[in-house]
Amino acid sequence: MEVTSHSTDLTPAAQRAAQWGRVIAETYFPLHLTFRDAAHFTGALERRQMGQVSLSRMKTEPLQYERRPDHLAGVREEEYLITVPRLSPVEFRQLGREVRCDPGGFILERGDEPYRFSYDTANELSVLKVSKRALAEKIRDPDRFCAKVVDARSGVAELFTLMMSQLQALPPADGHAAQVLGRQIVEVLALALDERMDKDDGVRSAVRQGHLRRAEQVVRQNLSNANLSPEMIAEVCGISKRYLHELFSETNKTVSQFIREERLIAARDTIAAARGLAMAEIAYRFGFSDQAQFSRLFKAMFGLTPSEWRRDGSRQP
Repeated sequence: MEVTSHSTDLTPAAQRAAQWGRVIAETYFPLHLTFRDAAHFTGALERRQMGQVSLSRMKTEPLQYERRPDHLAGVREEEYLITVPRLSPVEFRQLGREVRCDPGGFILERGDEPYRFSYDTANELSVLKVSKRALAEKIRDPDRFCAKVVDARSGVAELFTLMMSQLQALPPADGHAAQVLGRQIVEVLALALDERMDKDDGVRSAVRQGHLRRAEQVVRQNLSNANLSPEMIAEVCGISKRYLHELFSETNKTVSQFIREERLIAARDTIAAARGLAMAEIAYRFGFSDQAQFSRLFKAMFGLTPSEWRRDGSRQP
């Protein structure tokens, strides 16, 4: 686990604003900063890189951050910031929605859309940075949660914020452990957002969403089952195969596509976690009897062959 720390303590007052702008751009992405009192500004930030996600803790004086249209010209991959205010409320505006998030909640910010984020008193923030691709592997259409406050005073959302604090208090872990912890915190975040969706949906929508989540759960619990198929999923869920296909049509994926992608994700994680397993065994475990086809599909989804992923991909920041 790579740990990086920054502080304004030893920086001359006249240089602090520029220094903090560079720290924010390096840790998250370029933002325009507005200081209440730049000459007396103080800030400290610690970032932990955990595989393909980063977790940071930041303490600063009052500040406003803006993601402006000119910051988006070079954006190649959509990323999210999930921010937990610890000491005082934050104000956030994006996609025409303006919200206030008090301590005890968190918000999700899209990095590929303009936004404004601010707090009027000294604050401490915990921030998870994760790519859309990584989060979308765990929950459909994460964009719908942007600029909405998630109540984290109970349930899985509370577990997510507690996990952030616990990880920030741990001694630095080795590379493999950091990757595992990074994947786990994304899993918990997805569960927290899923829990929030249950509270927001109307009755009819909630029933359909409940059926879809149950079907997705059946898939994920049976990735090594050679009999996994739309027929099996429909039977376990107690719904018709036609209705099952209707549910998945709303996700812009077929049932078979979802099964294949989930098996590839599971194979990728197994390759990173179980380095002693032969590639052919991993492929077979997740329903790929043709290793050449497995390698081709794996590269199409992740940009690397299984062997390249084992060597390089799981260590990519």
